[in-house]
Amino acid sequence: MRNYIMATILLSTSFVTNANSTTSTTAIDPPQIIAHRGGTADAPENTLPAIKKALDNGANAIWVTLQLSKDNVLVLYRPSDLKVLTNKTGKISAYTAKQLAQVDASVDYNKNHNIHPEPGSRVSIPTLDETLIAFPTTTFYLDIKSPDANPAVFAKALQKTLTATTKGENNRLARTRVYSTDDNYLNALDVVNQDLDKKHKIERFESRDFTRTQLLNITMDHKCELPVDDIERWYGLELHRKVEVIEQYTLGEGRSQAILSWDKEAVDCFRKNKNAHIIFFGINKIEDYDEAKKLGANGVMVDSPALFKKLLNNSK
Repeated sequence: MRNYIMATILLSTSFVTNANSTTSTTAIDPPQIIAHRGGTADAPENTLPAIKKALDNGANAIWVTLQLSKDNVLVLYRPSDLKVLTNKTGKISAYTAKQLAQVDASVDYNKNHNIHPEPGSRVSIPTLDETLIAFPTTTFYLDIKSPDANPAVFAKALQKTLTATTKGENNRLARTRVYSTDDNYLNALDVVNQDLDKKHKIERFESRDFTRTQLLNITMDHKCELPVDDIERWYGLELHRKVEVIEQYTLGEGRSQAILSWDKEAVDCFRKNKNAHIIFFGINKIEDYDEAKKLGANGVMVDSPALFKKLLNNSK
């Protein structure tokens, strides 16, 4: 009997899709266009201007990345060091939210796009609270990437923010869903949620490890072992992903490269649960969008809503 373990994960942008992917489920609705980090190709990522631009370009939802500041406030930023994108250095956790509001989050974007802003102008690192207030009806997917935060503290800060819906906003808990590649954060959310009814819970994606392990089992052994309880479940993963697979045998192990590609068999397995939602990451070409649409994806995460606005208009 073989057991599969996924080792180093390598993202690839050019794969040959599985043969079965040409025969796929039909989407009832086109997939949501979800702006990755607010549309990282179109504006300084994880900022209010990026979110506004993404929505103006037809994005249906916004994916943002969260970290915890020194004073336990949730802010939007992805890299582990401020020097990657801004005019400051150090970890997010070394600064208060008020200090982070004075940081210019547009430095790297402006440099890469040869933009010369007016002297003294800046694009701030926003808090999650001000973001939700600024876009009171928008759907947000919240990706936890806080490398040094205590998961329990993070979960409580998130609960505090998402239950603080202000006048004029749609309910925050109803228009947000949480994702993380670190199960410790998802487990901490489960602890916060455990005594709450559905209306007051923080909604989250299924574990990334669980999702890709199930996809691996389908791809390698054609085994479908997903639950069929019809509980609402959300899954997020790349449409195509190259992985190193370690196959464990009684007398040793073997290593090989495999391409995890969603196809009809995989989607049908996940949709044994009629309330399964599938979001595909890394959709930056119209061919990938078309494939995701044929497979019946609920959403696709794109770097440039502006580009997809043009591509989709041209394809009509």
